[in-house]
Amino acid sequence: MSIAEEFNIEELEESDNVDLTDEQLEDGSKGQLIKRAGQLRDRRNELNQMASERASKRDDLNAKTREKVDKAQEHREERDSLNEQVQEHKEKRNELNAKANKLFDKVESMKEDLELNDGKSIEELKEEIQALEFRQQTEVLSAEDERELIEKIEDKREELAEKKDKVEDGGELEELVEEAEEVRSEASKHHQKVTELADKAQEHHNQMIEAYREADDVRDRADEMHELFVQAQEAADRHHEDFVRVQKRLRELDKQEEKERKDERAEKREEEKAEAEEIYQKFKEGETLDTEDLMKLQKTGLL
Repeated sequence: MSIAEEFNIEELEESDNVDLTDEQLEDGSKGQLIKRAGQLRDRRNELNQMASERASKRDDLNAKTREKVDKAQEHREERDSLNEQVQEHKEKRNELNAKANKLFDKVESMKEDLELNDGKSIEELKEEIQALEFRQQTEVLSAEDERELIEKIEDKREELAEKKDKVEDGGELEELVEEAEEVRSEASKHHQKVTELADKAQEHHNQMIEAYREADDVRDRADEMHELFVQAQEAADRHHEDFVRVQKRLRELDKQEEKERKDERAEKREEEKAEAEEIYQKFKEGETLDTEDLMKLQKTGLL
């Protein structure tokens, strides 16, 4: 749909325009020129009205374009603000993850130092000792087998005691593990924030792009409306210029007519004066003058 159809704008018909040729201007009679001036004036006024309406619609579209651009700018600023927050949370997340990694590395190092990862667990050692003691109590063994069993039980008990001592000494390790997990949890919160803010930033970015696209569409329509305004305004200006030319020509004709009337009056006065002088000369020569002759002498001041 064209911009004219969209706003139901009347087409500028060339056939409605009024032309003025040099021949019409120079050779046209005063009556013809007065009529042509009226036609030019009326068409000029129509075109000026059309231009005004189109300018108003163009200005409305330009205002709408500015609104769209302002809205896009708001989304841009919001997006940029959110991206700054994303960057802040990223830096904090990375900082906390680095700290957590160091803590977990320290945990692994302490485990290696305490050898807690080596050998059997405390529960396994307890179960083995119980099984050996039960065997000692329930089985009939030779002196040699019983001695070996007792030594084995003692070895297990020593291993268990040593493991318990290491665990007790590892209280610091538990605190370290807890701290590392807390730091990692805090890093996860910042990561979640990064995700949420990044999604919002992308949303504002998409809305910004859409607002700019809409602004471009409205601006294109405003430009089309401006072209229609220029078309009407230029036609109105041309009619005004022709109207002014006719008015100027009419003033020239008025001056010309006035000059001709003055010339006629002067010529008539000269004729009357010459006739009066001739009558006056007859009067001086003693001729009798009638009433009309006397009036002519009085009119010219000779009597």
